[in-house]
Amino acid sequence: MLRRVAKGFSLIELMIVVAIIAVLASLAYYNYSRYAFRARRADGREILMRTAAAEERFFTNQNAYTDDIVGLPPAGLGLDATSTGGHYVVSVTWGTTGDPNSFILTAKPVTGDVQANDACLWLKIDNVGNKTWTGDTTNGACW
Repeated sequence: MLRRVAKGFSLIELMIVVAIIAVLASLAYYNYSRYAFRARRADGREILMRTAAAEERFFTNQNAYTDDIVGLPPAGLGLDATSTGGHYVVSVTWGTTGDPNSFILTAKPVTGDVQANDACLWLKIDNVGNKTWTGDTTNGACW
């Protein structure tokens, strides 16, 4: 009598393949999420640079910086405080001495947004171009 040769995969072979795919998928998702944080961070850098440029234009006309981002000129900048992508909100404070001859812009992730989990946390820039952050650089350079 002829013996039949079994065709197909056994259950154990199939489970090994599923396990390998699961490990690869988890690594891919982790790396993608780290990349997504870095990509959305550009949204915060962009709004800070745009607001800093508007502050410099304001200083040219008024000989002082303003702490009003959303107010209409001549007292404010007339900008939206939320970034284009909606991941950051920018705020301005006058410098360490509290006078209107210096400013510090801070981009904070929107509360409840996925970007709030980014390692860099808050991005900052001041009137002389010093760029800082409040978190760490475990996920690439913040600036």
